[in-house]
Amino acid sequence: MKRRDFLAASAVLSLLASPAAQAVKNPPPAKKPPAKPATKPGAKPAGKTVAKPGIRHAATPENGAASAIHEPHNVISLPEEPPARWRTVDLQTQIGLRHVKGAAKLWLPLAQYKDTPWQRSLGHTWEGNFTSAGIYRDPVAEMEVFVAEWAEGTDSPRLQFSSQIATQDRHFDVTRRGAIAERTEVLRRCLQPTSQIPIDGIVRRTAERAIGRIRDPLAMGKALYDWVVERTEFDSNGTGLGNANIAQMLESGNLSGRSADIAQLFVALCRSVGIPARPVFGLRNGTSRLFGSLGILGELNAAQHCRAELYIPGYSWIGVDPADVRKAIREENLSNFDPKLNVLKKLLFGFWEMNWIGFNAAQDVTLRGGAAETLPNLIMPVVETGEGRYSSLDTSRMNYSVTATRIDTP
Repeated sequence: MKRRDFLAASAVLSLLASPAAQAVKNPPPAKKPPAKPATKPGAKPAGKTVAKPGIRHAATPENGAASAIHEPHNVISLPEEPPARWRTVDLQTQIGLRHVKGAAKLWLPLAQYKDTPWQRSLGHTWEGNFTSAGIYRDPVAEMEVFVAEWAEGTDSPRLQFSSQIATQDRHFDVTRRGAIAERTEVLRRCLQPTSQIPIDGIVRRTAERAIGRIRDPLAMGKALYDWVVERTEFDSNGTGLGNANIAQMLESGNLSGRSADIAQLFVALCRSVGIPARPVFGLRNGTSRLFGSLGILGELNAAQHCRAELYIPGYSWIGVDPADVRKAIREENLSNFDPKLNVLKKLLFGFWEMNWIGFNAAQDVTLRGGAAETLPNLIMPVVETGEGRYSSLDTSRMNYSVTATRIDTP
């Protein structure tokens, strides 16, 4: 049996071995689908509709959306590969600045502008009392940023920004190969060290111990993912947003942190052994079908969450989320012997539940038109005035509110 077939079989056996899976071992027979109408030679197959940006698609019982809404918060009951179900949200951001001295300039990270099979940006609108405003793209960082400026003396600078984003769950199938290869310059960047992600010394030694004699790239990535999941701790009280140096984390032996720290630890280990990898910074924007702690409702100004991707030839980019495994363990009080935990570990190597919007994978960010000082990442609004730079964490100077509203048919 090939390695990839063994990995796939192991995942299936684990699902079948769980109590919940045994309870549904013999479901009622499915109704036979109606016969497909004949099509002319060269015609497109019927029944396959491709969602296009700007077009809203109503959810129907046929596409599985209605049943998915009522699924319990139990990871075992999640279908292995549910039907495609796009959901569109209107992301409303409101920013107000206080105690501003002199002119002010603001940078706001936006949703990824490149369409993927799991996320599409449908458009933006904005208003406020700014002097000038606009959007720029950083092609190297593959990042889109909104910039607004207020002249000196502006009374209570404010901004209201609206984005429409469509998402659907992301899946990885180990049995399917043949993906389009990524550009060489992108892969090269995803193998380089950054200010927070060194890839030599203790980082490389740790990765080499974790993979042992494994040489298959996919199995290497899975071994590093397992190592991170087993040894890190999610710190729900921490304020870190990817500012920790990975080498210092390993040297101290304290592998606790928030999602960006855990994701970047995985990225550093992958890069150190020649596997292209990158963190993906974004924002949770809805409830979770897996566990309640992995979703959110209401105010989103503190809902930043970082995931990761690794690149494997033949499969392209694979999404992983080791931080959410640790978050579920901590906040759902899961034991090491809980069958839901074993399923969750396997599921989050290759699966992203898209109650989350990806912003960018940028690191060591230089703000266009701003100070020369770089930022480790850009995941929340940043402001510069004559008194210096600050982010939305400074609540005494910035009022930052974010909400998401479903605008498709739930």
